[in-house]
Amino acid sequence: MESFGNYPREKFDPFSVMLFKGLQVVAFLFFIALLVMNPEAKSGKIDTKAEFLITASWPDSHPDDIDLYAEDPAGNIVWYHVREAGFMVLDRDDRGGLNNTILVAGKRISSPIRQETVSIRGIVPGEYTVNVNHYLATTSAPVPVSVKVEKINPALEVVHYATLLLDHTGHERTAVRFRVADGGSVVDVNHREKSLIQLTRSVRRSTK
Repeated sequence: MESFGNYPREKFDPFSVMLFKGLQVVAFLFFIALLVMNPEAKSGKIDTKAEFLITASWPDSHPDDIDLYAEDPAGNIVWYHVREAGFMVLDRDDRGGLNNTILVAGKRISSPIRQETVSIRGIVPGEYTVNVNHYLATTSAPVPVSVKVEKINPALEVVHYATLLLDHTGHERTAVRFRVADGGSVVDVNHREKSLIQLTRSVRRSTK
């Protein structure tokens, strides 16, 4: 026999073989460590601090100003004058064509997206109300406004999604009212109308 494995007999070196096998073991352990540090993402899981996310959106590049209002069970209301209340935060006040441009290298760039979002970052049991208001209408055509409520934790769940039509300045509609139980689950969804604008006006009058 002139050879041993893949090595010619005259060039066989046990130390080289042991070194090669050792490198294989190290590479295998390194691969296992990578799997542990980067586990496969679980479907439906979102790493976020919010418990609920409320989104109102209307057609891209639309010039009209649509406002999102949300009220929690304690009576706190977030809107463009009160961006944080209780556990709720109005993350963006989108004013239609007025605040959707930025200046980059001397050139003004416009974003077509029309969207307002409210995040709810803690659980307060009770009923939440979500309204939309047509703050400024620039045309006579109705504006379709889509409102989505998503429960984020422990897995993504769409609580509500629907599109409403707003057709004049000052047109306010209740998109959805939903009740949250102690554990954070949604136990009721309805669409009974409730004006949040009137409530904010009452609060402002009482504080003058």
